[in-house]
Amino acid sequence: MSLLLYTAQACRMPHKIGFVVVSSSGHEDGFSARELMIHAPTVSGWRSPRFCQFPQEIVLQMVERCRIRKLQLLAHQYMIASKIEFYISESLPEYFAPYQAERFRRLGYVSLCDNEKTGCKARELKSVYVDAVGQFLKLIFHENYVNKYNIYNQVALVAINIIGDPADFGDKNNITSREKLIDHYLGHNPEDPALEGTFSGRSDYISPLDDLAFDMYQDPEVAQIIRKLDERKREAVQKERYDHAKKLKQAIADLQKVGERLGRYEVEKRCAVEKEDYDLAKEKKQQMARYRAQVYEQLELHGLLQGGEPEMRRPCALPLQPLAHPGSPRHQKPAPSPPQPAEVGPENPPADPVLQEQLSSHTLATPRCFAADPSPPAAGPVPPRNPTETLPYDERPLPATRKPQGDASGDPEISEADSRGAQRGGTVEPEPLTEKALREASFAIDVLGETLVAGAYSKMWSCREDALLALCKRLMELPVGTPKEDLKNTLRASVFLIRRAMKDIVISVFQASLKLLKMIITQYIPKHKLSKAETTHCVERTLPALLARTGDSSARLRVMASNFIQEMALFKEVRCLQIIPPALVQPLRANTSVHLAMSQVDLLARLLRDLGTENSGFTVDNVMKFAVSTLEHRVYEVREMAVRVILDVYRQHPALALEYLPPDDSSTRRNLLYKTIFEGFAKIDGRLTDAEIRAQKRAATEEAEKQKKEEIKALQGQLAALKEMEAEVQEKESGAVTAGSQDPQGRKAAPPGAPDAPDDHYWDNLCIFCGERSESFTEEGLDLHYWKHCLMLTRCGHCRQVVEISSLTEHLLTECDKRDEFGKCHRCSEAVPKEELPRHLKARECNPAKSEKLANRCPLCHENFTPGEEAWKAHLMSPTGCTMNLRKTHVLHKAQAPQRGKGPTAARSCSSVAKIGSKIPTPKGGLSKSSRRTHTQR
Repeated sequence: MSLLLYTAQACRMPHKIGFVVVSSSGHEDGFSARELMIHAPTVSGWRSPRFCQFPQEIVLQMVERCRIRKLQLLAHQYMIASKIEFYISESLPEYFAPYQAERFRRLGYVSLCDNEKTGCKARELKSVYVDAVGQFLKLIFHENYVNKYNIYNQVALVAINIIGDPADFGDKNNITSREKLIDHYLGHNPEDPALEGTFSGRSDYISPLDDLAFDMYQDPEVAQIIRKLDERKREAVQKERYDHAKKLKQAIADLQKVGERLGRYEVEKRCAVEKEDYDLAKEKKQQMARYRAQVYEQLELHGLLQGGEPEMRRPCALPLQPLAHPGSPRHQKPAPSPPQPAEVGPENPPADPVLQEQLSSHTLATPRCFAADPSPPAAGPVPPRNPTETLPYDERPLPATRKPQGDASGDPEISEADSRGAQRGGTVEPEPLTEKALREASFAIDVLGETLVAGAYSKMWSCREDALLALCKRLMELPVGTPKEDLKNTLRASVFLIRRAMKDIVISVFQASLKLLKMIITQYIPKHKLSKAETTHCVERTLPALLARTGDSSARLRVMASNFIQEMALFKEVRCLQIIPPALVQPLRANTSVHLAMSQVDLLARLLRDLGTENSGFTVDNVMKFAVSTLEHRVYEVREMAVRVILDVYRQHPALALEYLPPDDSSTRRNLLYKTIFEGFAKIDGRLTDAEIRAQKRAATEEAEKQKKEEIKALQGQLAALKEMEAEVQEKESGAVTAGSQDPQGRKAAPPGAPDAPDDHYWDNLCIFCGERSESFTEEGLDLHYWKHCLMLTRCGHCRQVVEISSLTEHLLTECDKRDEFGKCHRCSEAVPKEELPRHLKARECNPAKSEKLANRCPLCHENFTPGEEAWKAHLMSPTGCTMNLRKTHVLHKAQAPQRGKGPTAARSCSSVAKIGSKIPTPKGGLSKSSRRTHTQR
């Protein structure tokens, strides 16, 4: 009855459900949604595009229709969505057909933590318990939390795990009734707390090995070993072999620590590769290999891997298998396994304490933080996932089912797959060839022998790989004197097997075929001096298969195939044949897959840079025709690669490339691709693009507007200051006139009609510097007069401020923005640029200056003249005065001013006004600090 109970509950136990990504709304380069199909310590997961629109969407298809019990999400440390919604459907809706969206049924949503408390250094593992039936699961990601690390406003998901059981296995009510019947027969109470948390007491028991935390911490290879040992432990419990089950339980516990340590080593190795510290990466790789070999040796030594697991003997070529649950109808093997031999021997002895000591000495004492702490294994960003670690479900090879040969004696716990794995050691021959294989490979059998060809046709990937490696070794050992005909036949038979192996889904077999092909082209043919026809045969027969693998669903296989084609095209034996370039410029068909199209265009771009267009098989004509036609492809990434190819051709042949493109005009530039192409041409030629020209014009306009506003503001301040200054001067002059009109006894002494007493409006419309009076001298008119026409003022040629000519030297030495560039000559006392000062002093050609009490010094004509304030006016304004005053020419053509200020009173007034003006603080471009500066540039 215990066997019945175990079987019934095992069939309905929830387990890990495999899935594939059907669609996503977008992703950042290198972080596709397909990354979610892989669980390993080094995975990077999915990321949305930068500055994307929300919500973002991902649709998953489970391997079968199932009842989902639990969903687990591992969030990114800082690219965190505020909310994630879940929808489920029985079938995939037709998105382009109307009224089909209701096929998805909303399950609910979860909110994620913004991670501010941890400083965005931990990851949140969210578990959601649901009860829903379907085959398609849709996740909708809402807007991200804002933090200083997420500068592109992205959301991300590192991993997702689906746990459930098959919905088609049987009716739930029937299972429940059977459970109650069994519990009643055994006398179990479902509410008994003693059974809580045990496998036999709960129908919703979920194995810890199916938890997401297990895969995200464990080395993938060790994780598969643990699952196999766990399966054997359940079989031992089923057969009541409890001592052996106890031994397996202890081994599983130790292996979990081993897997965590190997996972940590792998992360450290990836970090070292990212930092280009290859010595440390090599050290970590060797450390992992030594540690792994030691652990496997201990497992085999203590009888836990009896029968020779293939994964144990070849840890680097581990093919992961789907997580098939024994109760799932769709995971049943296609052919029933032969019956296990009866158990005749005694149970295995208890676990040897030596194994526990050996494994425990190497285990990692780090706690399982995922269960209580959402932090990831590493606090920093996880390095990009290496695609060699794990494979998606649809890429994992299934072991072949066949009858074991020879004596099947041994431990009855060893499954048939384990027995077949022992053949890896070479003790058992591969299965015989079928009639179809004999007919298909008759020529290869005649040349290479039936044993080797049988290995290449075997259902076991290890035999197929060994056959190719053995053939490679045989070809390398052929002596030089072998007849040419035998050499050619051997080559053709080998190419036949290579073509077959290139279609293999196991990566190690595909790698072995590439190794064999490379050896034939680069060593076998040159060594035996075979003709170019043999090299042509090798390339022409294998190139179509290689190109087809560049469109494979496995990213790793695509990269390997593309890299090998590029490498093969650069072989000196192949380059001269010019076979590969013409194959890459063949037009893309309408039904060509996206991966294949992208790989072909990418290969074309890479080889074009390596080979050029001179005697390489590439010409400007065939490359440009291919690239221009590819601009019409339906996929944006393919069109973008075609633009890159066109730009590469333009760099080498600008004139020829333009012949295949439409004219560069406004109608053509409406097409975004052609606009990108022509702007790329401009950058290559060193010309400014339209966008850059517009940006420069916009910047110049803004700068001009800004400068104009600053000038207007400065002039407004200037006018206000001048108005205030004139008011103060008028007030002082009126007070002085009033005081002078009385005698010492206080009597008024001003005779009627005295000419020296100006009225209150004397200073109106009067320039206080040159004495000119005009009706046009309003506030704005005086401003213009000072700026352009006053003969007593000038503009500094370095800071553009308006100063009195008499104080120009002082301004250049003490106040000008460029004052640090001037020095004073001790002979002429004028300001001279420092760069010219040594030559100026050495030449001694300047006119020596006199003392200020003896003469004034003009900074324009460099002449000495009579001292005093009035002398400046006579020198600068009279026709016979300064010959270098450029404003004088303009004044001589004007009509004589109606009135000029005369006498010492006016002179004194002007001087006092200038002194008052010197006290008014102004910004740059306003009034000068000098007593003689009054205005700035407009």
